[in-house]
Amino acid sequence: MRTTDYTIRTATPADLDAARAVMLDTVYRDFGTGYVPRWHGDVIDLAGAYLTPERHTLLVAEDAGGEVVATAALDSRGPAHPPNPRHVAERYPSGVTAQLRRVYVRPEHRRRGLARRLVDELLAFAAADGGYRAVYLHTDPAVTGAEPFWRSLAKVVHDEREDAGGGQGIVHFDVPMA
Repeated sequence: MRTTDYTIRTATPADLDAARAVMLDTVYRDFGTGYVPRWHGDVIDLAGAYLTPERHTLLVAEDAGGEVVATAALDSRGPAHPPNPRHVAERYPSGVTAQLRRVYVRPEHRRRGLARRLVDELLAFAAADGGYRAVYLHTDPAVTGAEPFWRSLAKVVHDEREDAGGGQGIVHFDVPMA
């Protein structure tokens, strides 16, 4: 499908290096953490995480020149406890929860509707699957624009900044199914 000079499609094995570059650039630049194996292992094995499992997907957005400039993924793994709060993990069990992941857009391509369009496609994928009861995601509110974007699409179910000690500082969201 086309979105004003962008093509959004399911990733193929040929897209994985470019998708990984978008993801790693994001975790280094926007998150400031760099690659952390326990958080970003799926980024290294994109095929095993998103292409091989039937109920998972990885989308890419290409610009008019064919360059991958954005990514979005979905898998059937609910949030784990720990590190996430127990009540969040219990609300979103693996297998029946579609977790949105790696919704990343290169900075020079932001504010053009790409992330919203990618999320719409992930929600359509989850609805078509038929086995998902909920859609979940979490975000780091320190990333510029992330929290307002997700608040425009989803409902906050837990904000760790309100916990005693601040938890991980992560905000957890419930996304309405398509």
